[in-house]
Amino acid sequence: MATEILMPALSPTMEEGTLAKWLVKEGDTVSSGDLLAEIETDKATMEFEAVDEGVIGKIIVAEGTEGVKVNSPIAVLLEEGEDKAAIDSAASSAPVASSETPAPEPEKGYGREAAPKSDDDSGAKVDGEQAESTPARTATSGDRVFATPVARRIAKDKGLDLSQVKGSGPRGRIVKTDVETAKPGETKPAATAAEAPRTATEGQKPTAPVGMTADQVAKMYEDREFEEVRLDGMRKTIAARLTEAKQTIPHFYLRRDIQLDALLKFRSQLNKQLEGRGVKLSVNDFIIKASALALQQVPDANAVWAGDRMLKLKPSDVAVAVAIEGGLFTPVLKDAHLKSLSALSAEMKDLAARARDRKLAPHEYQGGSFAISNLGMFGITNFDAVINPPHGSILAVGAGVKQPVIGADGEITAATVMSVTLSVDHRVIDGALGANFLNAIAENLENPITMLA
Repeated sequence: MATEILMPALSPTMEEGTLAKWLVKEGDTVSSGDLLAEIETDKATMEFEAVDEGVIGKIIVAEGTEGVKVNSPIAVLLEEGEDKAAIDSAASSAPVASSETPAPEPEKGYGREAAPKSDDDSGAKVDGEQAESTPARTATSGDRVFATPVARRIAKDKGLDLSQVKGSGPRGRIVKTDVETAKPGETKPAATAAEAPRTATEGQKPTAPVGMTADQVAKMYEDREFEEVRLDGMRKTIAARLTEAKQTIPHFYLRRDIQLDALLKFRSQLNKQLEGRGVKLSVNDFIIKASALALQQVPDANAVWAGDRMLKLKPSDVAVAVAIEGGLFTPVLKDAHLKSLSALSAEMKDLAARARDRKLAPHEYQGGSFAISNLGMFGITNFDAVINPPHGSILAVGAGVKQPVIGADGEITAATVMSVTLSVDHRVIDGALGANFLNAIAENLENPITMLA
């Protein structure tokens, strides 16, 4: 029996991806474990393996296709001896469901468990939206309205009554352009002031402020020369997560200077002793270790926000921002408080190298309660970092700069001073707790030999 191969979910948060490259072609025989394709998520390019054996009967989604939804069909696998007629037979006999009624699950699926097919499952598109593959029907049938998800979302935002909108899509379906050009008479009466509070209490989120549309921005610069840069999955995810962070996380900031002279001297001595082993410790390695120990010394700061509660972690799982072309990763060093400086250094170098090649697995960049963002190597002396949800805090690290300070004897002397800023989620960490946590990090860095005790 012909089996649909479905777009896999390669991470818990993946909703769509890019089918970067097919590693098989129609007619190829595959066995369980054979590589079928390379799938590009928002963070990495990962290989996708076959679950069953058979012959690739049809490739539905061409390589290079972006925005392929999880659990949508990307190819058809035939059993040994089946001909291509089984492909059409399987498609015509597959149950179809409306957006309101789930369909029975297919017999087999690839990646995650196969999701029910809906009106939106099809290879054809109308105005960039999935067109339906169901028998002919009108746009409305009783109380049921057939519209694409995009059209429903726009109609909701504009207050349109979809039952009064005529669909121009296949078989009368309402598509994006129908609701965008809907006449004023097709809208529902505006909600009264008394109705608005009631809607909010019914669990609906209040509408967030909406900025200018892409067309509005482009129109402002229509008489200027510019290049339009298409957003890839990573850039879209970064934009969405940072917008979420700044809109939903109540940030506050704690700043202080840290003297590095003792650390730099200690680091130089260690690197001389480790030279024979090919190990060279960086200042960032010490910052990771100092932060991991501080999370143990101030355990209430080792927490994340979980919607209606906090989760206090036992281990110190420290995320470190790594800049790559077009974005960044935050690989996580797990159990960092238990690892030596040399072990942390080697692991960080490995994670950073694979991050730049986009070869990290999801479990390597998800999790942690705290992050470090170091721009000191770029000459930045001070900045504020945005918290990466659901983390409780992030440390922004600037460059170490020689400057005059007053020594313990009251005399002015020169010292290497590094400025750091701790961005804190006030829902998780209060001011005094955040101050204790930042002080613990500073004390560890200013007394580096204690980190080896």
